[in-house]
Amino acid sequence: MADTSKQYDKIIETCRNLFINKMKDYGSAWRILRLPSLTDQIFIKTQRIRGLQQNKVQKVDEGQASEFIGIINYSIMALIQLEKGVVEQPDLNLVDAIIEYDKNVTETKQLMMDKNHDYGEAWRDMRVSSLTDLILQKLLRVKQIEDNKGKTLVSEGIDANYQDMINYAIFALILLDDN
Repeated sequence: MADTSKQYDKIIETCRNLFINKMKDYGSAWRILRLPSLTDQIFIKTQRIRGLQQNKVQKVDEGQASEFIGIINYSIMALIQLEKGVVEQPDLNLVDAIIEYDKNVTETKQLMMDKNHDYGEAWRDMRVSSLTDLILQKLLRVKQIEDNKGKTLVSEGIDANYQDMINYAIFALILLDDN
């Protein structure tokens, strides 16, 4: 699991650097996005990945990796929105946004480490396409929970689903890098 932790950190470093650079370009404009809007952004990225995996012809010169990175960053933004709420005007400076980003990454990575311990890194034997499908399944669950106004009877909440999407996307990037 030591390799997984290092690989995870390397991917997060890439995602975090992109987040920082976009914050420098756009500020925290994303803070006005409601959760269903963030969920839909993740949905679009996941559908594009599925298309790349299924279609023989690709018309836009961007691969799966950039879309998985987008899933990770949008999911982290969604976790921040869940905790802080949606605002009418951007309100986070770069330093505060990075603090929130890092806090959510730390919690999500710990969840991954705990699950990896229990599942024995079974994801390493999975296909990237299966991880994509699991992300899509999590998205559909989140949409249903959103439609139910956040109420669930026996299921985990929206936050756990976003965390799983982050971890599945990181696993997919690790597998893509290994191949």
